[in-house]
This record gives sequence, structure tokens and C-alpha cells, in this order.
Amino acid sequence: MAIVLGPNRYGKAETRVVRVTRDGGTHRIKDLNVSVALSGAMDDVHLTGDNTAVLPTDTQKNTVFAFARKHGIGAIEDFGLLLARHFTGSQPAITHARVEIREYGWRRITGGHSFVRDGGEVRTALVHRGAEAESVVSGLTDLVVLNSTGSEFHGFARDEYTTLEPTDDRILATAVTAQWRHRSTTGEWDDSYAAARDGLLRAFAETHSLSLQQTLYQMGRRVLAERPEVCEVRLSLPNRHHFPVDLEPFGMDNDNEVFFAADRPYGLIEGTVLTDDAPAAPAAFD
Repeated sequence: MAIVLGPNRYGKAETRVVRVTRDGGTHRIKDLNVSVALSGAMDDVHLTGDNTAVLPTDTQKNTVFAFARKHGIGAIEDFGLLLARHFTGSQPAITHARVEIREYGWRRITGGHSFVRDGGEVRTALVHRGAEAESVVSGLTDLVVLNSTGSEFHGFARDEYTTLEPTDDRILATAVTAQWRHRSTTGEWDDSYAAARDGLLRAFAETHSLSLQQTLYQMGRRVLAERPEVCEVRLSLPNRHHFPVDLEPFGMDNDNEVFFAADRPYGLIEGTVLTDDAPAAPAAFD
């Protein structure tokens, strides 16, 4: 039996960088969490401890800070591409770079330099650059949405352990994690992001849901139908259950007005919606 080294990568995870751009008395803030993972001709470092091909993770961290100063930070997709192209272009042993970025939003309070952290979703970007191609996946996480009606769940399979009662009126709530893959690595990233986010929200609101799976498909379908630059949408939707509270012991009825919001356990619905001409996803799309 032979023992061999399998796929591997290494990098600096979760470098927090805050870039302040000053335009006189008016400031703009970009607050990012950047994770870099590199792979390539790295057999020797694993098998013999030869570090010749290893670009230190500390150097990767420093590059993030230096590029934030040198190039500034616009759309996070562009910043991710800039980093990925640098690492694969400057180190012969590195043939693939994976750059994952999370952006935390800040809203201006008043004046030019006071901000409050945005309590909404986190914008994300995932950039891959290899020897043959590169790809950009935009996305978001923790986009919390709720429909107080317009959702049903019935006709499901039953066995001896089933206790769930069917319903034709329930609260549907979830915290959306979505990723959408672009056909190319050029685009108006901010406009595309805003439009894709809006499509997800409108589809959630406008779909009379018979299941969260159905809603997932309609959300992905809406983005693909409206955004030709996108070829694939991946969604992860935890079902944030809301159960009607039994108020009969207190002599009260409850016509779907008072609910217990359960945080766990929860159903987790995940799926991919894509166009039939979508290019093959890179093997490292994760």
C-alpha cells in the first residue's frame, strides 16, 4: 500500500483590514475580513520540510494591508482579483489562489466622519485564480427575512415518527446565505450585487410558498432571469421555525398571532439553480 500526499493548500485566514479614504472632511470606510489560501508545487514542504516554495502567511497578511494602502479598496470582487493575480503572478510555485472576502457595512451618522455599524447582511466575494482560468463568486450571508403569511406546508411524507401537523398558514423565516457565480471576471460589481440582492428579496416576498425548497428555487431563478452576467446561484436557507403558542390553558385563543421563535434545531434547505449553458464550475468552488 502506497501513501501519497493529497490536495492541500495554506494561507492566512481572517485578516481584518479597515481602510479609511479621506476626501477633505468627508470620510469613507471599507471594513473587510480577508482570507487567502494558496496551492501549487508544495509537495516538498510537506514531505521533507523544504520551505523554498512557501510564501509565509505573514507575508500574505502584509500584502493585504499594503494593497489596501497602495490601491485602495473599491468593490471587494476587484480587491480579491487584485490579490489573487498578485500571488499567482509573483510566485512560480503558486498555481492557484483562493481569496475570500467578507465586507461589513457602515452607515454615516452625521457630518463626515461618524458612522454606525450596519446591522444588515454581510457582503461576500470568493475569487479563484488558477493556471487556466479565474472566477468570481459574489454573495451575501445573514440576510434575515420573514413572511408572516403566504406560506404553507402539507402533503409531506409520514411515518411512525411523524408528529408535525400540516398547515396552510405559517410564518416563513430564514437567514439567507447566497452565492452567485459570474460568467466573467469583469463587471459592474456594486450594481450587480444590488440588483441580485433585490431579486432575492422580491422573489422571497412574492412567492406563495408551499415549501422552503420551492422558495429557494424561485429566489435563484429570479436572479438568473434578471441578471445575464450570472450563471449559477447557490442558496443555503435555515428554516427559522415559528410555532404557535398554545394559549388555551389561559382561556385564550391564538389565531396565528402569538408564536414561539425556536432557534434550534432547524431545517436546513440548500440548493443550486443554474442556467443550462453555465460553464463548468471550477473544482475549487467551495
